[in-house]
Amino acid sequence: MLKNIAIGQYYNAASPVHLLDPRVKVVLTAAFITMVFFVKNYWGYAALLVFVCFLSVISNVPPRVLIKTLKPMFYILVFTFILNLLFMQGEKVIFSLWFIRVTEEGLNQAVFLALRLLFLVAGASFLTLTTSPIELTDALERLMKPLTVFRFPAHELAMMMSIALRFIPTLLDEADKIMKAQASRGADFESGNIMQRARNMLPLLIPLFISAFRRADELALAMESRCYRGGKGRTRMKVLRMGARDAAAAVLVAGLFTGIVLWG
Repeated sequence: MLKNIAIGQYYNAASPVHLLDPRVKVVLTAAFITMVFFVKNYWGYAALLVFVCFLSVISNVPPRVLIKTLKPMFYILVFTFILNLLFMQGEKVIFSLWFIRVTEEGLNQAVFLALRLLFLVAGASFLTLTTSPIELTDALERLMKPLTVFRFPAHELAMMMSIALRFIPTLLDEADKIMKAQASRGADFESGNIMQRARNMLPLLIPLFISAFRRADELALAMESRCYRGGKGRTRMKVLRMGARDAAAAVLVAGLFTGIVLWG
């Protein structure tokens, strides 16, 4: 069950998107997320859908992998959709029964917010799917480097963020193994309603927390044994350089952003 969740995973493939400078990908992802909030009609969301499909093709990321990253959002999307559909006030009534009142404005708001959440997760997923944790750490550190003038711990924060992203699939895999071990001993995680299933998940928390602390301790020991002392005096095997490919990607996203702001 949990093994089908692909949040934070890196999908290794040979594509122009994977070869982009990670700093450019971080900035363009932030621009894409900002762009989603400027969309005000269905044509704008259609343009974003075409762009996401285009990214999936040129990045060689299969649609099934992208869909796996959206699975954890299913219940949040359903809850958000129903909440806006039933409680958003409007004048054009589509359906009315007792206290239930569905309006055209509420329907549009519910669909817009659901699509907005989907595109936000999809944009962030493309960043992690096409950027390795090491590249992401270097990109975040370089982008936050000007803040070191104010004694901002750019390297430490970038390292923590990349480790957190890296540990998401690891912990999910560990939770899946614990579930299988407990299921082989008679535990039931599939039957019952949502609340009962959530209650049945509680026995997973203690062994999962113990495993997480053990892995964190092992990681700290490994970093100390390799004389890790933070970013001071640290060199890199691969130096980040921007090229024509990065400029073309920036122009493409800038053009889409301009079109969304003007007509989306």
